[in-house]
Amino acid sequence: MTLFTIFGGNGFIGRHLASALRSADLPVSTPQRGTAPESLGPMGHIVYCAGVTADFRNRPYDTMDAHVGLLSQMLAAGTFDSLLYLSSTRLYDGASHGSEETTFTVDPWSPNDLYNISKLSGETLCLNHDSPQVRVARLSNVYGTGMYSGDQGLQNFLCSVIFDAVTKQHVQLQTAPGSSKDYIHIGDVVRALAMIAIDGTDRIYNVASAVNVSHEQLLDRLSELTGCTWSTAPDAPQVGFPAISTGRIAAAFAAAGLRWEPTAMLDRLPDLTRAALGSTHITEGAFG
Repeated sequence: MTLFTIFGGNGFIGRHLASALRSADLPVSTPQRGTAPESLGPMGHIVYCAGVTADFRNRPYDTMDAHVGLLSQMLAAGTFDSLLYLSSTRLYDGASHGSEETTFTVDPWSPNDLYNISKLSGETLCLNHDSPQVRVARLSNVYGTGMYSGDQGLQNFLCSVIFDAVTKQHVQLQTAPGSSKDYIHIGDVVRALAMIAIDGTDRIYNVASAVNVSHEQLLDRLSELTGCTWSTAPDAPQVGFPAISTGRIAAAFAAAGLRWEPTAMLDRLPDLTRAALGSTHITEGAFG
């Protein structure tokens, strides 16, 4: 039975993926941080979930090391059947479209571009590797009731907005109400990652819902659920992304006789608000 090795197995995505694989009776290894890849022997299907997200501006060296350094060692010296590197649809910020073939422009002088530059560097290592079994998954904004765990939870936009709605009864947006994001549920993510790791034939896949939700839609629904009010900071900028193309991941699911039908984030808000209040987390991420 093929082994899965998950780097970053203690993070939100990594721990859900490991749990789902184990529940399907698949062997899973989650090496500790700092473990040399060459010391692990054959690693089967690697899913590279290690990374730095919300606080990348304050941790530039950790960010580059997490997204590029360990990955480089693994590609150079690791023994594996496949490797799936988790990147981000944040790369599409400012792009005219959200397809896997998009060409990007970044500014090395901008600290805001550090995250994108580091992820693109990791992608470049993967896409120029000789093995076609080395692939990239660009994930949209991943959410679930377990997203509040860990010291980075409330630095996540969706976490912080829901938490303010249920605890302070007021949310102040720092970006314009028409700003929008594509959200993808952790349960849909783990199914997609397992599919790509085992049966993927393309080198890059977007893992997204293909539906942008505006901040206004989000806050109006939160107001209905919690009774909160909301406002917008003066001169709040409009921030948005192009619609993310999901034709490629949908085709991969169709080839396996399945359908790619991600859960709508607004439909999950009741569960997410209960979790923010400390209620028991809803079971998420299992296959089936």
